[in-house]
Parts: sequence; C-alpha cells; structure tokens
Amino acid sequence: MSLNKVKSALNNLESHIKNYNTSNPKVSKSGVAWHLDHSLKVINGVCITLQKSDPRLYKNNFSFLGKVFFTLGFFPRGKAKAPKQVKPPEIVLKEDIISQLQLAKTNVDSIANLDKNAFFKHPLFGDVNTVRIYRFLALHTNHHLKIIEDIMKK
Repeated sequence: MSLNKVKSALNNLESHIKNYNTSNPKVSKSGVAWHLDHSLKVINGVCITLQKSDPRLYKNNFSFLGKVFFTLGFFPRGKAKAPKQVKPPEIVLKEDIISQLQLAKTNVDSIANLDKNAFFKHPLFGDVNTVRIYRFLALHTNHHLKIIEDIMKK
C-alpha cells in the first residue's frame, strides 16, 4: 500500500468532520468525533514514534495475526481496545480534529524520509517498520472510516 492510499483515507476523514456530532449506538458506542479523533491520534502517534525510533533496535517479529489481517486487508470490529495514548478525550472538539488532521498530513509526508527500519511497537502485531507502515495506517484508518459510514447510514 502506498502513501496515496493513506492520503486518500485522510481526505475521507476530513470529509466527515462536518458529521462529527453524529452518533448511532446501534453501530458503535462511540460517535463520529471519537473515530475521527482516534484515527488521527494513531496516525500522528505512529509517525512521531517512527521519527524517534532507533532503526537498529527493530526486530522482524511481525506476528501471525498481523500477517493475517494485512493479507485480508481489514481489521475485525470490536476485538481490540484502543491503548490509552490514542484514546480521545471525553469531549472531542472540532478544532482539535482539524488541527490533528493538518499535523497528520505533514506527518505522513515525513515517512518517506525515514530509515526502512524506523518502527513502532504494535501491541498485537509486534514491530511495524516503514516497509509496512502505509498498509497499517491505511487499514486502520479505513477500519474506522467504515464504522463512520455505518454510523452515517442511521
């Protein structure tokens, strides 16, 4: 997967900012604002972690589960819990979503300049390096975009 797929997913997130107050408990206990904020926190957090990582410490320990989901091209719903550092606050402000989106656009462009073994540690998948990062970010963001689209169907 490529940078273009991540940028397309970011544009899709941006198109839903106007719906940030929408929720549908039958689809998700969290509303659109939560999914937007969480997706952007993940993109920005991963990019910053990649930038700060020491590529010499990267281990090729990508898990079987990671390989399965990356091959299938989706993450199942309701199976994982967001780590606290990427959990949105109780009240998500529209301005915060907009500023995180601008930062995310800059951050994803920075990935191309990183060492191929810059990485972040995923709680289920192990070390994810820049070789796999675009696929991870696109799959994760699209997972939340599908939920947002289902929320919008009402």
